[in-house]
Amino acid sequence: MEQLYAILACIILGLLAIFQLALVAGAPIGRFAWGGQHEVLPRKLRIGSIVSILLYVPFGYTALAKAGLVPALISQPFTDVFMWVLTAYFTLGVGMNAISRSKPERLVMTPVALVLAVLFLLLSLG
Repeated sequence: MEQLYAILACIILGLLAIFQLALVAGAPIGRFAWGGQHEVLPRKLRIGSIVSILLYVPFGYTALAKAGLVPALISQPFTDVFMWVLTAYFTLGVGMNAISRSKPERLVMTPVALVLAVLFLLLSLG
């Protein structure tokens, strides 16, 4: 099951990367991200979206390493600790999206963050 959890997590992270890339490109979907205050993101938030995309890569790789689908680039104990850090990160994301002023962000991104939090928790426990 761990392999399935890791693959699902990577699929979601990949979809989020596409979403963030659309935001960087100026797509008018900013109501779903960064508090939803801008339809088209300003430069500063577009940079934040680029950083998010770059972070998704090690997040996904760590999930795949935990599931044994790719070799761990770092020690297994560090991978285990990082998985718990990511579980906490996505759990925090659930709360942050749930209190967003943007209704579209609350309705769409809260469940996405919840699914990621659960998947990373299941991987951390495995």
